Amino acid sequence: MAVVLESLATLSVLVFVVTSMLSMGLSLTTSQILEPLRNASLVAKALAANFVLVPILAYGIVFVLPLSEGQSIGVILLATAAGAPFLPKLVEVAKGSIAFGVGLMVLLMVVTVVYVPLVLPLLLPGVEVNPLDIASSLVGLMLVPLAIGLVVKARYETLATSVQPVMSQTSTTALVFLSVLMLVLNFDTLVGAVGTGVIIALVALVVLSFGVGYVLGGPAAENKSVMGLGTGQRNISAALVVGAQNFQDPDVLTVLLVGALVMLLVLMVAGGELGRRDEVPLETGDTPGDSRDQQVVTE
Repeated sequence: MAVVLESLATLSVLVFVVTSMLSMGLSLTTSQILEPLRNASLVAKALAANFVLVPILAYGIVFVLPLSEGQSIGVILLATAAGAPFLPKLVEVAKGSIAFGVGLMVLLMVVTVVYVPLVLPLLLPGVEVNPLDIASSLVGLMLVPLAIGLVVKARYETLATSVQPVMSQTSTTALVFLSVLMLVLNFDTLVGAVGTGVIIALVALVVLSFGVGYVLGGPAAENKSVMGLGTGQRNISAALVVGAQNFQDPDVLTVLLVGALVMLLVLMVAGGELGRRDEVPLETGDTPGDSRDQQVVTE
């Protein structure tokens, strides 16, 4: 039974990531995605938050809390990997700028592929990271479906309009299914981690990372929510690739699996709260979120 559930969880991840990326591509244009990234100040803050400040936070957390060596390594691994495929869905829940969310996700993912092999061996001596191992899965599952969606949107807009809602609903269903499966499969791991300080460390990392990104997002609410969620959500896929290849200590993978659950729960709640705060009353004549992807928000 466990094997069947694990296979379903793997399938759910594939379906969620691919349909989510297709949905984003079918609903946006390349110019909409790239336009927010022309804000050099915002991009610099996003890179600083994800690749400088979050790793520093992780080091502070593992220094303060009594974690095992494997647990500390897992926390640091999470802190160095950014650009998660869940970001656009979180931004959608938060009613932020989906175009900025997709653009930020792609930017962070590309930088992660270069950053992790260069920096992680300095942070964790003895670690060897092959960038191709990280890039192959991320590019194949994220960038290719996104590119296909963008091409279809540009050349066959009517088809894109009809298919996009199906892809969006499929990704949402797969995410719900995946969340339940992860809780079932990792329940014992989650319970076993309760008394170790790992959950406190992971919650602290997610909440503080979210706070850093939110503050650096500037005065525009749409930017703040995207930056907060983008900084709080780490790239589990990239971290798992590195962790599985380099470490025999089971605590490392345990932290990554528990971290995936913690991030999903904490950031979905945060995204929901942000979305509710930003709703526009219907009597004003506007539909909440109508202009999210049609305008570029600058600081």
